[in-house]
Amino acid sequence: MDSFWWVLIVFGTGGFGWAADNVRTALRNRHERKMELLEVAKQERLAVEAANKAPEPVCGCTHHLAKHDKQGRCHERVEVPTAWDENKKPLRYEAGECNCQQYVGPQPLSQVFAEELTDRA
Repeated sequence: MDSFWWVLIVFGTGGFGWAADNVRTALRNRHERKMELLEVAKQERLAVEAANKAPEPVCGCTHHLAKHDKQGRCHERVEVPTAWDENKKPLRYEAGECNCQQYVGPQPLSQVFAEELTDRA
């Protein structure tokens, strides 16, 4: 009967409300940490996928190698400024051809076999 009074006093003063708030806060913090861990895992997975991709052959004009012909001329359409304001900022644009002449990006490498440099025997 003595413990009954203690439980009644704890209920009366809101002691279990404090415990419930602590539990709620702990669960919310756990959820936030779990979501951060999932986001970090996702970013790591994306970084690994990006590292395994071959480099994109991109010209100095920022267009892909597929937009260039055998002579190196780019066939992509771009916006060319036609009018400028007093601060030399373009006001109007027209469609035009890209002016670049030569592809300068990284050349895709083929598969190459290389012998070991050291003898294991």
